[in-house]
Amino acid sequence: MKLGIKITVAAISLAFPYSMTASAARLDDFVSGKYDVEPALKAISTEDGKYFAAADDARTLVLKYEYKSGKVVDTLFNAAKARECPFDSFDGFDMSRDFKRILLYTDSEKIYRRSFKANYYTFEIMRNLVKPLCMDGKQQIATFSPNGRMVAFVRDGNVYLKKLDYDSQSEVTRGGENGKVIYGSTSWAYEEEFSFVNSLTWASDNSTLAFLRTDERNTPPYPVQLYGGYCPVMPEHMLYPGTFQYKYPFPGEACAKAEVYTYTVESRVVKRMDVPLEDGGYIPRITFTKDSLSLAVMTLNREQNILNVYSVNPKSGTARLLMNEKSDTWIDEATYGNIAFYDNFFIVPSMRDGYRHLYQYSAKGQLLRQLTSGKWDVIEFLGSDGKDRFYYSGNAEGPLYCSIYRTDLSGRTSKLTGGKGYNTASFNADASFFVNTFSNTATPPVTALVNAGNGKVVKSFGENSHLSYSGCGTKEFFSFTAADGTTLYGYMIKPDGFAADRKYPVIMTQYSGPGKQTVLDKWESPDWRNYMVNEGYIIVSVDPRGTPGRGRDFAHCIYKNLGLPEAEDQIAAAKHISTLGYVDKENISIFGWSFGGYTTLMAMSLGNGIFNSGIAVAPVTDWRFYDAIYTERFMNTPQANEGGYDATSAVKLAGRMNGNLLLVSGTADDNVHFANTLQYTAALIESGKQFDMQIYPNKNHSITGCNTRLHLFTRVCDFIKRNKK
Repeated sequence: MKLGIKITVAAISLAFPYSMTASAARLDDFVSGKYDVEPALKAISTEDGKYFAAADDARTLVLKYEYKSGKVVDTLFNAAKARECPFDSFDGFDMSRDFKRILLYTDSEKIYRRSFKANYYTFEIMRNLVKPLCMDGKQQIATFSPNGRMVAFVRDGNVYLKKLDYDSQSEVTRGGENGKVIYGSTSWAYEEEFSFVNSLTWASDNSTLAFLRTDERNTPPYPVQLYGGYCPVMPEHMLYPGTFQYKYPFPGEACAKAEVYTYTVESRVVKRMDVPLEDGGYIPRITFTKDSLSLAVMTLNREQNILNVYSVNPKSGTARLLMNEKSDTWIDEATYGNIAFYDNFFIVPSMRDGYRHLYQYSAKGQLLRQLTSGKWDVIEFLGSDGKDRFYYSGNAEGPLYCSIYRTDLSGRTSKLTGGKGYNTASFNADASFFVNTFSNTATPPVTALVNAGNGKVVKSFGENSHLSYSGCGTKEFFSFTAADGTTLYGYMIKPDGFAADRKYPVIMTQYSGPGKQTVLDKWESPDWRNYMVNEGYIIVSVDPRGTPGRGRDFAHCIYKNLGLPEAEDQIAAAKHISTLGYVDKENISIFGWSFGGYTTLMAMSLGNGIFNSGIAVAPVTDWRFYDAIYTERFMNTPQANEGGYDATSAVKLAGRMNGNLLLVSGTADDNVHFANTLQYTAALIESGKQFDMQIYPNKNHSITGCNTRLHLFTRVCDFIKRNKK
């Protein structure tokens, strides 16, 4: 394939947190985590928007700040001084709306990617007193009522209610059991693919609690084997493997059934809501609106191309359709995950005009107006004053950037953040102030409190000064035009002392999957790739078709063909860079993790030898082996799209794999099962293909713990070097 090349380059010097020559650089300097950025400030606003609460770095204090000045005006909690406090520090906290009580949790125990259980405690600020929320085992998703006098929580699949004034606890549901029927919390699939962990939601008048009931009994359990291993050692499994099992629905197979229930506090009545939902459909969000008699329930059909938003009366259980959205492909999570309700209206992000923009509806569901427009995407709706001002992040300056904006009902739009780069923000209750984190390629994340009225910085909170020293490497953004006319964006990191008359080996690193961009003008902390830059390699990353930030057509062209356009674009990128005079075209490697691992395998099978070597970490190898919600969103079911599943199967293409391959997997991966790797290796063996393999016992999708990351990236770097021609 002959490419029409059109190149645009902007060179930016990287600022790295070390000062060393190439000979002094060590891999463990880059994978130890010592150069990670500081956690973002979590600010919890008072209802009047005048103050916010935040923890100190050591998580021993909860401090009260004034938005107007950015100054600390009170210490709300001090672990060293609180009465009957059994802990020295906490893992996290939440505030009651009236700022009279605090929920603190410790001893967090991870369940899946986002969920955890912990020991929760309530703290009464006036009495300076800590009390355990429950003495019968760790709890999940503890949630204050609006008046702060009650806390709902989940334990072992059931919902409980704690009335703090009376120190009394009652059962809301019975019969819940993890892996069978779950109340309040959500299934593995809902958590992983809808980012939905906590379904507990309170009516504004404190009268009613609503939650999901998820029935997983028709989904077969998936067993994951556990071995004796090391760090941690599991002596009980040293001779005979053990298992943990959970419900994992595969494409075309039975999924969990979700229903909405309410609990009336005064009468203690639990009632099922009559929400229309077709067989196999999903409920990816529920939330009470500002009206205590209107519970917003969002539903998706199983194909995920029809979104309905209902207003449900929590007393009668009847539902009225507020809004309907349809797509020829799928409805993005950014739509139902970002709908926001106010007193007289609600906001919906939608790609109905080809790009993600904001639409305002009346409280009764009448479309009032489109608030934003243009050939760019709103990244996130951030808030409103509830009247005529609306705040959002967007990439109007180009797909590499993200800024914070304000627009009003007359269409006047103002950019509230300065400089080009990447911004995120969280607003206070009345949208008068926001906490902004900014970074770009040369600037580590800087967090500041900003006045939303004029965009002026009130106070800076963190500048990651430990990352401010200059070091090695130069990052350059570029673009090229593929044969079909599509413009693709990428970046490369060149070694210090780069010389255009030399030939450099290249490592292409990519994710390539829906919902994630890697080519952004934002700070990336040094990692193993920068070690390889110091070893004389050029790092390249390209965002293919299917990635976000460039409108619906670019993101959704992969429909029913997930993986093929992405692999083709990575191959096109390799062909492009191979034409550059300073690239050693005989030594182009490709690396990817998860979806990126899958793309590595596909590209090595379809690339006709363009890649000398490839590393696939925790790869999907056939979409039939991944979970139903994610896969069917982009591929429909195997029964409805058999040809698409066959064409995108790395297993079926294994016989065409060309190059040196390293496969890496953790045996306890609950997300992309180890079976993916085993099925692919079986296909390679039958095709007579040799390959390398690295297995990590009892490690999950992240493959972390003790010496694991250093071992993994030592293996990756050595593999690339060893196979250099």
